[in-house]
Amino acid sequence: MSDISAPPPAPVAPAGEDKTVAILAYVTPILCYVGIVIAIVMHNKAKTKLGAFHLRQALGLTIGFAACFVLSFVPFLGWIVAPLAGLALFVLWIMGLIAAINGEQKLVPVVGEHFAKWFATTFE
Repeated sequence: MSDISAPPPAPVAPAGEDKTVAILAYVTPILCYVGIVIAIVMHNKAKTKLGAFHLRQALGLTIGFAACFVLSFVPFLGWIVAPLAGLALFVLWIMGLIAAINGEQKLVPVVGEHFAKWFATTFE
């Protein structure tokens, strides 16, 4: 018999914790980076673990989107890599947004652990 166990479920926000900051952090691409600024200002007024967690994840994705934009100006290689990386980041963005809506502290796949480590003290 195999000893395969399911991964532990992602932590869920306490019932009273507001998900607004977590969700607003992900609307950045829609609002041309204004969303994350509004989320940071709101988070500074009432800090929550859920808000800080999703701000870190969204900050990493935002930096990734900005890097794709800059990379798109590099002839040939950038024209191929930037759209593919942008599409991958879009999928990760959707996954992060869904986790925020559900009130879960779920890392985005592949890069979420790095974002949590790199920005560990950000938004505390």
